[in-house]
Amino acid sequence: MEIKKENNPNSREARLYRIINEYIQAKDKLEEQDIHNTIVMYGSARILSHEEAEKNLQLAQENLKTAEDKTVAEKFLKKAEHKLEIAEYYERARELAHKFATWSKNLPKKEKYYICSGGGPGIMEAANRGAFEAGEKSIGLNIDLPFEQSSNKYVSSDLDINFNYFFMRKFWFAYFAKAFIVFPGGFGTMDELFEMLTLEQTNKMGKKVPVVFFGKDFFDKVLNIELFEKYSLISEDDKNQFLITDSIEETFEYVTNRLFSME
Repeated sequence: MEIKKENNPNSREARLYRIINEYIQAKDKLEEQDIHNTIVMYGSARILSHEEAEKNLQLAQENLKTAEDKTVAEKFLKKAEHKLEIAEYYERARELAHKFATWSKNLPKKEKYYICSGGGPGIMEAANRGAFEAGEKSIGLNIDLPFEQSSNKYVSSDLDINFNYFFMRKFWFAYFAKAFIVFPGGFGTMDELFEMLTLEQTNKMGKKVPVVFFGKDFFDKVLNIELFEKYSLISEDDKNQFLITDSIEETFEYVTNRLFSME
């Protein structure tokens, strides 16, 4: 089903029709695949796989040997070292998605939980890749951006859904979500994280959805939860909305236990 607007489809007047089309195309694709439950995995598009990060570091090391401007080359090397350090989260996201997808295989069709990511590179790719390697389909809710974003090769072709509007993409992230797992990321990841926490806090989700911050050292530094509570900017109960951990097993147990308690 598709609603079209005559004349210029990119006009201001046609915006409503573009929004409706984005809603319908996502709805149709998900309904066609009989999808009712998702485990949403967020994280940076800029985190490389361990293999890519190692190659990047080797290139930086070689560049330093021959570079005329050592200062620039040393900065490039330092960034490459940091990229290798944080690459562990790509591998952890991949492993976790594989674990959830393998577990979901044994569930009845309408009770299955599908890995859902933003469809792009980095942690998004790792999530889709883990599900792919488990032999399961996964969803990619992609977004048109001037840089970074294109669908990764592990998104199932019939579940590769593209958006122009962030708010419509966020709607479909939330609609079928039964869990959110957040890995280290930048502005986009934090935007999505806080929006989902706000929806939970204000009971707009209509359900209690487990939230995991995966990467204790990172999130302890980035999110000073104690400071929020100190100044009464959040309530004590708000801290119970999520788990902060570095453990794949703890994440899996936390999410699956809460999923079954929601039934």
